[in-house]
Amino acid sequence: MESSAERPPASPLLIRIEGSDPPGRSCPAGPGFPGYENVHVGVQRKDRPGELLGLTPGDAPGAHWTLECTAAEDAEGVTVRGPYVQNRLGGRFVYLSWGTVDDENRFLMFRRAKLMFADIDPAVLAAAVRSGHLTARLPLSDTEGRPRCARVRPPVIAWSATAPPRP
Repeated sequence: MESSAERPPASPLLIRIEGSDPPGRSCPAGPGFPGYENVHVGVQRKDRPGELLGLTPGDAPGAHWTLECTAAEDAEGVTVRGPYVQNRLGGRFVYLSWGTVDDENRFLMFRRAKLMFADIDPAVLAAAVRSGHLTARLPLSDTEGRPRCARVRPPVIAWSATAPPRP
């Protein structure tokens, strides 16, 4: 494990995830999918599957999350760190967790989408470090209209080094 003294200096990086085309709050059963009711999605905190940022119902018009992170350029490229950045074999990433919410407001996860930093064009990631902003845009439904899961790669997800528009 590297110590903080060995790390290159980090810069603040705001990551904005913009999800469109959610699957709905009710997702019927289909091949390989048992079906779920009261579906929600949120960003999973690192190593805490039950702690979610911005839990959003599946029938909302869309969903967005802003993650406060840091980024540093090193010999291997850009390393992104933050409370919602997972770090597992294969690299750093963000989980969008899908689950149901019961009558007592308990979340029970049934699938996740993995947004990998390794899938970002290195020039885009370097530009994001300079601008302090990284934006991901993706549809939240898969081709069957169910909650998107597994590794989400370009062109399904579009990464840019732009700041989101001001409200």
